[in-house]
Amino acid sequence: MKSQPVFALAHLLGFDLMPRIRNWKGLTFCRPSKQAEYVHIDALFGESGKNVIDWELVESQFRHLMRVAVSVREGAISSSTLLKRLRSGSRKNATYTAFREVGRVIRTVQLLRYLSDAPLRRRVTAATNKVESFNRFSQWLGFGNRGVIADNDPAEQEKTMKFNALLTNAVIFHNALDIAEIARQLLEEGWEVAPEGLAHISPYLTEHINRFGEYSTHELGIQPEAYETTLDVDFTPLREQDPAAAGFGQAT
Repeated sequence: MKSQPVFALAHLLGFDLMPRIRNWKGLTFCRPSKQAEYVHIDALFGESGKNVIDWELVESQFRHLMRVAVSVREGAISSSTLLKRLRSGSRKNATYTAFREVGRVIRTVQLLRYLSDAPLRRRVTAATNKVESFNRFSQWLGFGNRGVIADNDPAEQEKTMKFNALLTNAVIFHNALDIAEIARQLLEEGWEVAPEGLAHISPYLTEHINRFGEYSTHELGIQPEAYETTLDVDFTPLREQDPAAAGFGQAT
């Protein structure tokens, strides 16, 4: 339910949102009308006459939907803020409900495309794997404080995320240069390097990276001097001192 406005906003902004579908059991396709029935896939749409799109609501709220989309495109409101409001929006709100209806339409179309197009499924899976690998690599580099952003200031949070993204891209660039250099060396030695083979090499390599730096350990072999249990101090004058003069006299 919460993902439906996301499909709507992506469509209004001109994006073709195609997430990878892991679990189909909880997904219900939407019918364009109560009379719509399908020979081989009607079970995907649930009970006959149910899960029908409210086109009249979409038409009545179309102007508001476009106004919101233009506001996001022009930067008057961020997409994250809008989606947060839509996710927490009341179903009694007509604009929210219209976003949900458009999202149901777009999601149903995308699910049908995903179901019927095997090459599309492979492209979506490959793209999603790359994104997930990048996120894991970025989290691996952001190991400080276990990757938790503890600051409550949004500006500091954004700064931390941007610094982490900058570091991640810098390491990826360095890895790509190393991979290219090794490929050139192999070619000079007479090895055959096929583009298909290079395509399987990921720039998210971590084995050669020392996140914690290098530390000198030559002092580990130095033996410390023996520990002296007694101090070369004569405490006799302190023991013989009058307790009252030392400030430990009895209270009067």
